[in-house]
Amino acid sequence: MPLTYKDVDVSRLSKGMRQYYDLKMQHMDSILFFRLGDFYEMFFDDALLVSKELELTLTSKDCGLDDKAPMCGVPYHASEIYIKKLLDKGYSVVICEQLEDPATAKGIVKRDVIRIVTPGTLIESNMLDESRNNWLGCIYLEAGTVAICFADLSTGEAHLYKSSEKDVESYIINRLSRYSPVEVLCQPKFSRLERVSKFISDKLSASVRVVGEIEFDYSLNKEKVMRQFSNDAFSKLGLGQDDPEAKVCAALFSFIEETQRTGVARFISIELHTEDKIMSLGYTARNNLEIFKTLRNGEKKGSLLWVLDRTKTSMGKRMLKSYLDQPLTSPFKIIRRLDAVEAMYSNVSLLGKLRSELEGVYDLERLMTRIIYKTASAHDLKALSCTASRLPDIKDILSQVNSELVSSLNSEISTLEDVSNLIENALSDNLPQNLKDGGVIRDGFNDELDRLRKIAGGGRELLDGIEARERERTGIKNLKIGYNRVFGYYIEVTKSFYDMVPNDYIRKQTLANAERFITEELKDAENTILSASDKIIALETEIFSEVRDYAAQKLSEVQKTAVAIAHIDVLSSFAQVAVTNNYAKPEIAIDGIINIKNGRHPVVELMLDDGLFVPNDSYLDLTDNRMIVLTGPNMSGKSTFMRQVALITLMAQIGSFVPADYAKISVVDQIFTRVGASDDLTAGQSTFMVEMSEVADIVKNATKNSLVILDEVGRGTSTFDGISIARSVAEYIANSKKIGCKTLFATHYHELTELEASCQGVKNYSVAVNRGSDGIRFLRKIVRGGVDQSYGIEVAKLAGLPEAILRRAKEILSELEEKSELGKHEVREEDAQISFGAIDSSNVVDMLRKTNIDELSDTELREFIKGIVKYI
Repeated sequence: MPLTYKDVDVSRLSKGMRQYYDLKMQHMDSILFFRLGDFYEMFFDDALLVSKELELTLTSKDCGLDDKAPMCGVPYHASEIYIKKLLDKGYSVVICEQLEDPATAKGIVKRDVIRIVTPGTLIESNMLDESRNNWLGCIYLEAGTVAICFADLSTGEAHLYKSSEKDVESYIINRLSRYSPVEVLCQPKFSRLERVSKFISDKLSASVRVVGEIEFDYSLNKEKVMRQFSNDAFSKLGLGQDDPEAKVCAALFSFIEETQRTGVARFISIELHTEDKIMSLGYTARNNLEIFKTLRNGEKKGSLLWVLDRTKTSMGKRMLKSYLDQPLTSPFKIIRRLDAVEAMYSNVSLLGKLRSELEGVYDLERLMTRIIYKTASAHDLKALSCTASRLPDIKDILSQVNSELVSSLNSEISTLEDVSNLIENALSDNLPQNLKDGGVIRDGFNDELDRLRKIAGGGRELLDGIEARERERTGIKNLKIGYNRVFGYYIEVTKSFYDMVPNDYIRKQTLANAERFITEELKDAENTILSASDKIIALETEIFSEVRDYAAQKLSEVQKTAVAIAHIDVLSSFAQVAVTNNYAKPEIAIDGIINIKNGRHPVVELMLDDGLFVPNDSYLDLTDNRMIVLTGPNMSGKSTFMRQVALITLMAQIGSFVPADYAKISVVDQIFTRVGASDDLTAGQSTFMVEMSEVADIVKNATKNSLVILDEVGRGTSTFDGISIARSVAEYIANSKKIGCKTLFATHYHELTELEASCQGVKNYSVAVNRGSDGIRFLRKIVRGGVDQSYGIEVAKLAGLPEAILRRAKEILSELEEKSELGKHEVREEDAQISFGAIDSSNVVDMLRKTNIDELSDTELREFIKGIVKYI
């Protein structure tokens, strides 16, 4: 059996392996990458694990014990590839580096941990998705209060939340779905939150790291937190040490300092959020509306993000996702964005120039992180300078845009002229890949460097002179001077001339046909040349570090510039999309009305050939038109229409123009969706259980200012039960004393059209159908009034079912309808189905509101459904 840590007799380990073992014992929860020369090596359990996970060759190494230690390794220069693979598999990696040159070290080379790499603390661009933030989350629970903090170390963004809501799990899930962190820090008691834990593992696939309660002690970790912020940004929040917000930040930012092994200030601000500023958009709504990815295959193409993303920068791509994640609810802020988009939209020439300049802007946020943490290369500094060179032209273009928001953003953009000039003056035009290759610093920038380069450059002349003199002195015509890394410079003489070698030659190496020697003069020349070369690399490294440190001092300027550029990029993307797709500027209102003329689904219209999409009007308010009951057969366009209304509303609230001839949008505080396509049967839930869970969430949390999309409620159970539940839910939501919000309710239960007569604010609409001799044709047009039949067999015909099956279906339908008519007369009064008017809808919906269906076992769920049915 291979040696593992539990088998190790520490007292017998070799000195080198003892050094490894001691470091590993401090980091048992991570994989230790132990630097040995040009490789990172792993031993014992780590080697067994990593060789399997990464399919590496498992070897062994003497360790001082009777058996060899299992070993595997990865090349230092390619380590990021392997680290990323391990992170994706849920591991964290501890980087242990050599702290001194092995060639000059006395005894064991000094080594120590320089960094711990976890999914949420990555800063390397080639290991990150440029279009997404890499959020690290932290959750703190205390006596009915929750505090949540999110930070992206790669961009320097930080956000803080606190809530005392009763449904704490729903609150946490909502925030997690908004940010989609890749790693979450939490307390030991966090496992009690089963819904949240399941959401993180099933929906986010994020790493969960349990940290001790002491890590949340702000009084102990205050200095660590403060060191992560510049300009006293954190202290400006005015938090006390017992505040939950302070405690959650204590754990998160001390974790960042521990993993980075430095107290460098990367963050210039942290935003404390109040919930009335943004629309609440839960995980279900994000999925059902296909905002970021499609339901079918999880791809960006076919999503709303795909339609709106014409951004030119990585920062803009991340900012666009933030806009979609957090739609505004402040009419002032929405109108401000829309006015900015309009100003760009109305000047296509200026818009084109702006977007051309933005195309050359690098990722300033992530560049600055590498600069701050001293991992930036010379190419990174050049990218910063290249971006800075475009900023004056960008500012000039923006000054011509007639928008208060654009003017405000323009004032945040610094030209970074001083740092750009320094970089251009200091760095060469043709940069090497590696600083140690030399040639990074421009000729003429530093006098001492120029002097050393002259010496090193003249080395060949010096050696040629020695070679010529030695040939003349010895008479050996083929004598030559060479170099290798082991022996340095040498004089090579073939064996046929060996008897002519002078006595002052010192033998260094014997070859098959030649001998190699050195002389005192050659040794002195070697010292001069190599000393100059070593000094050149050392001086270039020193100068480069000074330039990088100067750039780091510009963190605040660069960060503000980056954020402003990101906003400008998104707004210009909105303008370009509006021009290309013929969008209209929406009117923003607060009177509760949504009025859309010839609205179009932003995604579907692009997927269809030109002119094939059928636009539709829609009107909702808070009085007589609160709920649209939309009837019509499957495949007729009901779902597309409802999603279209929701997406147009959302687009307006992020500041985008919308696909319509005209749109008046009253701000909504939340969008809820219940759509059958979202059923997650792989999670072990029945269709009906999923449906009831989502309906329960809506009736618990919707307000009169919400927008609700309900598609085929009640389809997961028997027909009569389904109709009854669908009606009771519709009545409850439509009731202004209960919720009374704007609602689109699609159903194939044409019986629900009776609601218009009994519920104030409900209006019937349907999908127009054209019946001809060859069957039916869906016109995709939404018209006033309901339908009284389902067209199920006609839909089956359109889907391509064989004619024989269709004929038999018609026969069975006729038989069932005939039995149904007979049954109406034969059934005893006491056994009759209770009429709609007798349904106690308040009891049904109250049960849904008060019950957490996710926590019910299958047996409990069956009993719960029986309880609902008794009211129907």
